[in-house]
Amino acid sequence: MSVAMQDVMKQSGVAFGTSGARGLVSAMTDRVCYVYACSFIKYCEASYKCEKNIAIAGDLRPSTGRILQALVKAGEDAGWKVTYCGRIPSPAIALYGLDKKLPTIMVTGSHIPADRNGIKFNHPNGEITKADEQGIVSQAVDFDEALFDAAGMLKNAPELPAVETEAEENYCKRYPEFFGEKALQGLTIGVYQHSAVGRDIVVRVLESLGACVKPFARSEVFIPVDTEAIRPEDEELAREFTHKDYVDAVFSTDGDSDRPLLADDVGMWLRGDVLGILAAQALGIKRIATPVSCNTSLEKSESFEKICRTRIGSPYVIAGMESLVEGDASVAGYEANGGFLLQTDLKRTAYDGITRTLKALPTRDALLPMIAVMVMVREQKMCVVDLLRKLPKRFTVSDRLKEFPTDISKAKLAEIKEKNLGEKLFGKFTAKPSKFNKGAAFQGKMVSLNEVDGYRMEFDSGDIVHLRPSGNAPEFRCYVETEGKDRSAELLADCMKLMEGWRK
Repeated sequence: MSVAMQDVMKQSGVAFGTSGARGLVSAMTDRVCYVYACSFIKYCEASYKCEKNIAIAGDLRPSTGRILQALVKAGEDAGWKVTYCGRIPSPAIALYGLDKKLPTIMVTGSHIPADRNGIKFNHPNGEITKADEQGIVSQAVDFDEALFDAAGMLKNAPELPAVETEAEENYCKRYPEFFGEKALQGLTIGVYQHSAVGRDIVVRVLESLGACVKPFARSEVFIPVDTEAIRPEDEELAREFTHKDYVDAVFSTDGDSDRPLLADDVGMWLRGDVLGILAAQALGIKRIATPVSCNTSLEKSESFEKICRTRIGSPYVIAGMESLVEGDASVAGYEANGGFLLQTDLKRTAYDGITRTLKALPTRDALLPMIAVMVMVREQKMCVVDLLRKLPKRFTVSDRLKEFPTDISKAKLAEIKEKNLGEKLFGKFTAKPSKFNKGAAFQGKMVSLNEVDGYRMEFDSGDIVHLRPSGNAPEFRCYVETEGKDRSAELLADCMKLMEGWRK
């Protein structure tokens, strides 16, 4: 039978978000995942003229193995060789595809709970763009409906092929080959492992760089660690660990290990956009692409010759990076979740006097920004906090309403825009407290509005409030930025309290 991808998406509810196709595990049946893979393969055949070889990998959530089997079946039925690279980080499988010039698929739901999962696609030249998405979803797929039972599951699912370890090996060698094998010698680094797919790879890479590594809190139950909205229990865990055991920093990642979490020596997690600034400085990047939601210390630091602000999501950051490529200027991008993307090859002369080259990897990478910052810490004989103190004082915090339907959040934003309610609703929270007022009673004046992605309001107090429906989960996000840490926390609490009332 023939089925249109548009119909599959509509019927299943599994659609593209900011990082691939995602949905409830119950909706991501073998049939849905099979058709998605077939459509991607068909698109790659027509658009990239690649050899009939595809590589796949996955994270550690319970549903990933079943989905991988559906992908194997899709590849085999299309007449393609399927290379299984095991349970490895998203950037590792992406790097393998770039090196081999073949398309890859990563099965991951990233940071979202285990009742959901996703499929992330990379064409032979890198992460798919929004144009590629449209090409994939415009396909019609022919397949045998008899392969599946009434619940949409394969009647005879294939075994996964033997693991090809080259993707993991090349990813692990990437960092010591660039920074040098003693780049982190003398540093002690904790690794919060939880259920991240790269938990052992992070340890292995840090040891290969000469660091003393102390892993902790490994979990065989999937934990949805969101690097952009850190859970209170993860904050407490890092503080407890650093208070009991001396370390220079703590490393962690989200579920598919493409987004970093770096904590200082007292267990305070850095926001991903702040880590992005420090990493770019450490690597000597000249031009940066980053979403509108990221901390404005980027501009205020005056460390970069050109900055491009984009919509939220790696496809938009990639497009922004591409627009910055000119001559031999180094170009990178980062997101508020910490994912760091390298658009151009990078040269660096290490401690040993040898100049080495790091090949571009224009997809989210968790290890590069954390390692780069710690190399700078070692070389400058500082600590992470010292580097933070050098940045302009701007503090960003964020939170989200969970289980808030996307259509309702979009409708609320449309209402705010149509009726110009931004200043009326949020201006009362933005005045700086003084002896004349406590802040909340004063109506702050909105001085600029950015609608590149969501509704980003800047007030005359210097405070920023940004509202945005999530692109890959039923969540309504709120980002706040001010000149003070406590002020940001208070303003976010006020905003979330107001937004919580929108559930009624």
